[in-house]
Amino acid sequence: MSDILAVAEHRRGDLRDVSFELVTAGRELADAADGDLHVAVIGGDVDGFADELNREGVDMVHTVSEGEEFNHDIYTQSVEALADEIDPELLVLPNTVNGLDYAPAVANALSLPLVTDAIDVEYGDEPAVTREMYGSKVETVVEVDADRVALTIRPGEWPPAEGTGDAEISQFDVDIDESAVRSTVTGYQEVGGGDVDITDADVLVSVGRGIEEEENIALVEALADTLGATLSSSRPIVDNGWLPKNRQVGQSGKVVTPDVYIAIGISGAVQHVAGMKGADTIVAINTDASAPIYDLADYGVADDLFDVVPALIEEFGGEPPAL
Repeated sequence: MSDILAVAEHRRGDLRDVSFELVTAGRELADAADGDLHVAVIGGDVDGFADELNREGVDMVHTVSEGEEFNHDIYTQSVEALADEIDPELLVLPNTVNGLDYAPAVANALSLPLVTDAIDVEYGDEPAVTREMYGSKVETVVEVDADRVALTIRPGEWPPAEGTGDAEISQFDVDIDESAVRSTVTGYQEVGGGDVDITDADVLVSVGRGIEEEENIALVEALADTLGATLSSSRPIVDNGWLPKNRQVGQSGKVVTPDVYIAIGISGAVQHVAGMKGADTIVAINTDASAPIYDLADYGVADDLFDVVPALIEEFGGEPPAL
């Protein structure tokens, strides 16, 4: 019997989606290991977070009332203490900016091998972790020959856990060494463009290099406005300076899981697909019927976007802009 410890993530008062994906991944691993799933949440409204994390499959939620927002030193000390207490065979952390900040320090302190950016994990005699390499062009399986392993999972690869569980909720006290806490979070400043968070959108209309010119983006914006959707893009659009970084979907942008994702003029490079393949419904508009995006799309229109998009705008009661 081997237990699993997953560490949730929150920011500015809200649990992030990856927290519930960690629960799903952790439950799968706990079932395979015939163990219990422990979920920890550190700082902030731990009581409220614990209630939200009490999903089906969680055996125990540990709350650590230290700090409000993420702090490297507090998280490192807290996770070390939790791991010493629970002695999990697998320590499951988010492959996010915060997770990758403290995961190496925790793994080093606990003398654990660390495997990052997992997109699948099989639990047998030893964990087998699937990762992508060479710009997501190749999948590799890393078999870890160790009794205990730390790993980070990529957001968007596991469905979020649902339902209400009957987990035991327990406060976990950590004796924080304050002299080792060398930083303090005093606030946030958004960088690179506005107050839009594409990860919260139910419908995304995303534009790629097929739009050809910056002024043509107005056409895709009009479709987004007509549908009440949010505008996003692939990396070339951001690299050209046509849209801000916070609109970028993909491996070097944001991972999104909307109900509907409309890809306009996007070929479907693996780096982009890594950021949107978790969408419930994917619609592709691209003149190239052999484009990789069609391997993923639920619906596709292999036609000129400059004909298709105006027709869609009119169909939904809008007026296409004059280009």
